[in-house]
Amino acid sequence: MTTTPTAPAATPAARARALLRSPILLSILGALLLGSVMLLGAGGNPIEAYAAMVDGAFGSTQWRNTLIVAVPVVGMALAVAVPLRAGVVNLGGEGQIVLGGITAAVVAATVDLPMPLSLVAALSAGALAGGLLGTIPAVLENRLGVPLLVSSLLLSYPVVALASYVVRFPLRDPGTGLPQSRVFEEAYRMPVLFGIGLSAVVLAVVIALVVQVDSRTPFGYEVRLTGHNRRFTEYAGVDVPRMVTRLMFTGGGIAGLIGAMVVTSVPYRYIDGALVVPGYTWTGLLAALLARANPLGAVAAGVFFAALQVGGFGMERETEVPRELSSILQATVIVILAATVAATARRARTRKDTAVSERPSSPEGGAVRTRTGTTSAGEVDS
Repeated sequence: MTTTPTAPAATPAARARALLRSPILLSILGALLLGSVMLLGAGGNPIEAYAAMVDGAFGSTQWRNTLIVAVPVVGMALAVAVPLRAGVVNLGGEGQIVLGGITAAVVAATVDLPMPLSLVAALSAGALAGGLLGTIPAVLENRLGVPLLVSSLLLSYPVVALASYVVRFPLRDPGTGLPQSRVFEEAYRMPVLFGIGLSAVVLAVVIALVVQVDSRTPFGYEVRLTGHNRRFTEYAGVDVPRMVTRLMFTGGGIAGLIGAMVVTSVPYRYIDGALVVPGYTWTGLLAALLARANPLGAVAAGVFFAALQVGGFGMERETEVPRELSSILQATVIVILAATVAATARRARTRKDTAVSERPSSPEGGAVRTRTGTTSAGEVDS
């Protein structure tokens, strides 16, 4: 009885070397190094600045602020990462999160339900609205050939304008001069459990479902295969247009759910611009790119970027270093990551081309060919 040889298990030293060569780790270290150079040039102390940033993000009282920012950032990172696994770029997250938020606000203002049905209705309506908005670019591309990248981005502008009109007129709180809705009733307020908002628990459930579907189902395998080679997946019989529609609905649904969760959390009202100005969508996009569309990696990257944002305020208070340094670090991480990935791919292509050029020829000096219209080595063409 013969046994199939198995590859030797990687040693701890080999795993450590692979981790050190990781493009993500190299990009983060490179960004921190560049930030240190900038701090030294401005007369600052990099060690003190970074220590203040860490304490400002994960201190005894500050970690809750980081969690509050991390929930929408991680959610928007997943909204991008889910379709990005198949090579589909969803740039409509801004419209999807806004539509989810304003839909939840409309439900809270018009539907009288007891707790917890009230929250379930608001969150479900927001997720459904975001999902339906996400499917529009997919349908336009599948039926009319409109590029999904362009249509998903452009659809956000009328949606944001519509939400601004709704909150400024039909839903406006007459007691204030600000473009915001009335404070929601108690039944539509997200509760807090053990010092953590229920929104974080809901997001954790969404993360678990996304990871489960991505790693353990045939659909997740087809999605990853489409991201590697869409044409091959189509030849294999997979309905790629339908898959793209489902992925865009899922991504838009996650974004709409995040908008609904933010609106039903403190201050329990929809405020015009509150879902756009913080840049949750674009920070989530950066996190998804940093994680290279891996769902768990997108979670870690989203928390990392949220910590940079919150820690930047602590760094500014303690060391007088402007918090804009955190934005510079975010951009630098992505630029270095893109350069590292491109260089790695270029080296791989070079090695492949070198291996093909150095492949030994047949004994007669001719290349080995298949029998599909040609002869193999050692035969003479008839």
